[in-house]
Amino acid sequence: LSKILVEGGTEAQMKTFYSCFFRASLFSRKFYEINENGDPFYYSPYDGKVHNGYMYTDTGFWDTFRGQFPLNAILYPEMHGNYVSALVDAYHQRGWLPSWSFPSESGGMIGNHAISLLADAYVKGLKTFNPEEALEAYYHEATNESPIGPSSGRQGWKEYFTLGYIAYPDVREATAKTLEYAYDDFCGYQLAKASGNKYYEEIFGRQMYNYKNVYDPEVGFMRGRKKNGEWVENFDPFEWGGPFTEGNAWHYLWSVFQDPQGLINLMGGNDNFISKLDEVFTSPNTVHVGTYGGKIHEMTEMQMANMGQYAHGNQPIQHMIYLYNYAKQPWKAQYHARNVMDKLYDYTENGYPGDEDQGQTSSWYVLSALGFYSVCPGTDQYVLGSPVFKKTTITLENGNKFVINAPKNDKDHVYIEAASLNGQNYTKNFITYDDILTGGTFDLKMSTSPNKERGTGERDKPFSLSAKK
Repeated sequence: LSKILVEGGTEAQMKTFYSCFFRASLFSRKFYEINENGDPFYYSPYDGKVHNGYMYTDTGFWDTFRGQFPLNAILYPEMHGNYVSALVDAYHQRGWLPSWSFPSESGGMIGNHAISLLADAYVKGLKTFNPEEALEAYYHEATNESPIGPSSGRQGWKEYFTLGYIAYPDVREATAKTLEYAYDDFCGYQLAKASGNKYYEEIFGRQMYNYKNVYDPEVGFMRGRKKNGEWVENFDPFEWGGPFTEGNAWHYLWSVFQDPQGLINLMGGNDNFISKLDEVFTSPNTVHVGTYGGKIHEMTEMQMANMGQYAHGNQPIQHMIYLYNYAKQPWKAQYHARNVMDKLYDYTENGYPGDEDQGQTSSWYVLSALGFYSVCPGTDQYVLGSPVFKKTTITLENGNKFVINAPKNDKDHVYIEAASLNGQNYTKNFITYDDILTGGTFDLKMSTSPNKERGTGERDKPFSLSAKK
């Protein structure tokens, strides 16, 4: 816990931070031993044989690719490098990349998010694996169905490649899968581009915009689409399930991690985008149980939070607050990040809101309390919010220290008036992995009212595919 020293908050904030940090640090679990020569070895849960090297288990990437592993990349880069290398070893042992291991593959949830971990590590300089082998493994995931479950391989993969989306009701949760596969293909594209593989760069580069094919401008949401191109009838944005996974259209509208600018364009510009973000919090917390046929705990947790359709207790919408940074209103990200931390987290047994799966929701708090969050793993950026403490010191594995200094910070001073990085004026709405790992001081002048001029330039926006130069 001494890797991060927080100062200048309340006792309750300090207890909450370290409780979350403890939870975030429990996962993933080591699944290897050290032999008499001091070298790692393990019994593989995938092929039943003993191998030299590292192996890890007890995690589900559908949850943890979002925040838990981007936090590990900062705090434990050596371990994280070993972790992603072990993913490729697991592929050779089982024939599929892991996605939900306890200790072997359980096949739960959706997406091919091992590629998110691999691409994220590689673009951050953790090049501990052969990228050609990783891309081969991911291509296998993207062009086959697995007999184990939806998180290995792809149900409806042929339609995804030919139609540009997965058809509903042919495949359950089809729209959620389309959105998450498009993000995963972006990660495959990133890894191919960074490693100079033009073949896979072209393949995945064609698919990473597929999110556009399930957006209906008539209703202003992502929705289920039939194989013949028609939209599924009787659209209800409050209805859970069906084409979505543990959520509804309010939650999955934002699942375009790789291209918020493209989503802004689809929605008709910044004003419409901001208005819709605002509506998440002002809409009633109505739940229509849909194909679930009854309330699941995620529905109840959203209603208990009483923040409109903002369902922080489950993972799909947890990045949404930070999207204000892409549409020239970063102060709203600052406000909402602090509000969620204050309202939904504490240090008691009830202080972890909703699904605290493998440390992801705790990792959201840890990152957000530092003042930033990993909206798009697979890039080197962490998008700014509002830190909780007056001073935070991260002691890095390379011996450097990164200090977030916000001396006026308190429950009222939640807005960033001005910022400087190592003494230089800083207007961007993100910082990079190298900014953090290099060490230095990030000074924030906090205010009780928003500075609506700071962070509003085009160059201040975080990464989006549609804005790339």
